[in-house]
Amino acid sequence: MFNTNDTTIVCVDVQQKLVDMLKNSNVIKNNTTTMMKIASILNVDTIITEQYPQGLGSTIDEITEIKVFKTIEKTSFSAWGSDSFRKEFKKFRNKNVIIFGIEAHICVFQTAYDLIEKGYNVFIVADCCASRTELNYIAALETLKEMGVKAITLEMVLFEFLKSSNHPDFKEIQGLIK
Repeated sequence: MFNTNDTTIVCVDVQQKLVDMLKNSNVIKNNTTTMMKIASILNVDTIITEQYPQGLGSTIDEITEIKVFKTIEKTSFSAWGSDSFRKEFKKFRNKNVIIFGIEAHICVFQTAYDLIEKGYNVFIVADCCASRTELNYIAALETLKEMGVKAITLEMVLFEFLKSSNHPDFKEIQGLIK
């Protein structure tokens, strides 16, 4: 499916004001933080986006405290609409993209759509995404799946990256989900 050396992780707009408006904010905060810890431990190519941070604030502290990831400010809903994002993203030359964030039906959806249109294999981490309403979240996942995006979970990503309990980082990463 994918591995650490052919995949780019895109964390979309996990910003404090957006997290605060979610009913399941603790779940999203914990899951996205865990995903970013995995990216850091395994050294997976990663980009964080921030939608208009002057108004919505920065990426949550729980993520920014992990590691200094490349962060791209944007005003377009799709990250692909940002010249800075496209430039940084293309540096990695990966064929697979794991995407998650807020809001599933707007910025995550539009970014995933554009990446599919550009020929990338796109995986959306369902339990690391959220929208203000369940209907918007479900509609985004269903529509993306119809377009060819594969819906996966945090644990699916974790174990796909590790491939085996013999992986040198297995115990550390497994400890993140206990």
